[in-house]
Amino acid sequence: MNASTIVIVGAGQAGALAAAELRQQGYAGRVVLIGEEAHAPYERPPLSKDVLLQPQTARCAIHGETFYTERNIALRLGAAVTALDAQARTVTLDSGESIAFDSLLLATGARVRRLPVLDALGGLGESVHTLRTLDDAQRLVPVLQPGKRVLLVGAGVIGLELASSAVELGAQVAVIEQAPRAMARCAPPVLTEALCDLHRARGVALHLSSPLAAAARENGEIVLTLEDGTRVAGDAVIYGIGVVPETALAEAAGLRVDNGIVIDAQCHTSCAHIYAAGDAASQWDEASGRHQRRETWENANRQAQTAARAMLGLAPEAEQAHEADWFWTDQCGLNIQFAGDMAAPEWLARGSLAAPPCVLFGLDGEGALVGAITVNQGRDMRSAKALIVKRARIARETLADPAQNLRNLAREFA
Repeated sequence: MNASTIVIVGAGQAGALAAAELRQQGYAGRVVLIGEEAHAPYERPPLSKDVLLQPQTARCAIHGETFYTERNIALRLGAAVTALDAQARTVTLDSGESIAFDSLLLATGARVRRLPVLDALGGLGESVHTLRTLDDAQRLVPVLQPGKRVLLVGAGVIGLELASSAVELGAQVAVIEQAPRAMARCAPPVLTEALCDLHRARGVALHLSSPLAAAARENGEIVLTLEDGTRVAGDAVIYGIGVVPETALAEAAGLRVDNGIVIDAQCHTSCAHIYAAGDAASQWDEASGRHQRRETWENANRQAQTAARAMLGLAPEAEQAHEADWFWTDQCGLNIQFAGDMAAPEWLARGSLAAPPCVLFGLDGEGALVGAITVNQGRDMRSAKALIVKRARIARETLADPAQNLRNLAREFA
C-alpha cells in the first residue's frame, strides 16, 4: 500500500484533493504535488465572483496554509513538467530536475481556447482578457470598474457569471454569442431564456446568434464587428469560448488520448501505473456512447478521490459510483444548481422562474426523472439527485406541487 513515491502533476482541484485523499487513506510514502502556478492550490468557481466582487477578502485556497507541510506533502509551485517517461517512471521539470515515481497522477487540467481575432489586438492582460487562473481574475479587478464598457465574447456559464459580476461593479456590459441562446451546452431553453431576460433587465446588452467577424482598436477603444455588420465598442474585452484539455505530456508519453486523457472507471490511463483526473481526463459515457470530459468542480473531486484510492488498491466509494452529475452557477442574485441530463425533452416547474425559489424537473420520453435544476432552492438538490439516479417515475402533478416534500419522495424510492 505504501509505494515509495506518488507524483501528482497539476496542483489544481483534482491534484490537491488527490494528495489529501492519499494521506486520508493512510498512505505513508512520499507525495509530490507539482503546479505551474506560483499560488497554492485554489478553487476556480470564485474567480468569476468573489475574487472580483470582494478582492480584499475573497478566499479560494483549497486548504489552509499549513495543510501540506502538516501532511508531509511536497508542494512544488512554479514548476512545469516538461517530460514524462512512462517506462522509466520519471518526470522532468523545467529546471532540469528529474523525479522518479511509483505511481503518477496527471491532473493537468485545461487551458483556455484561444480566439485569434481577439488575440491579434495585443497581448492578453492589457485590454484583452481571458479568465482561467487567479492571476487572470486579479488582472480583471481594475478593469471591472464603474462606467467601464466591457465586452464579453461567449455566453457560457463563465460569460454570464462575469456579466453579473461586472454589472454589480457598475460596468456597462455587452455579451456577444454566436449560438442562438446562452448556456446552450449545459442548460435547457426554459432556464436560459429566463436568465437572459434577467440579465437584460439589469442592463446587459445580449447579442445572440451573432458570430464575431472582426476586431480592431479605434481611437483608444475596442470595436467588435459582428457578422450582421453591428459594431459594438468598449474599453476592454473578455472572451471565454471553452477550454482545451492539457494532454501534451500524456500524448508524448504514448498514453491514449481521445478528447482528453482516456481513463477507465478507476481513473487508470492506458499505462497501468499512470492515472488521470479532472478537466484533462476523458471517461466513457454510456448515454452518449463516447468518451467525455466533465469540466465541473464536483467531477474533479470525485475523480481525484477515485484515483487516489485506486493507487492504493482501494475501490471507489459506493456513493460516488452512482451519483448524478452536478454543478452550479451564481448569477444575478440567484444560486442555480444542475443535476443529471440537461437535454431532457420535457421540463416542468415547481414554482415560478419569475419569482424563485423554483425547481425544474427534466423528464425523458417515458416520464422518468433524468434531470433537475434548483433556483434558490439548493436544499432540494440532494433529494433530486437521489431520484435521478433511480430514474423515478412520479406523477407530474406531484412533482409540480410545492406542498409535496421532495425528501419524502426520495425516501420512497430509496
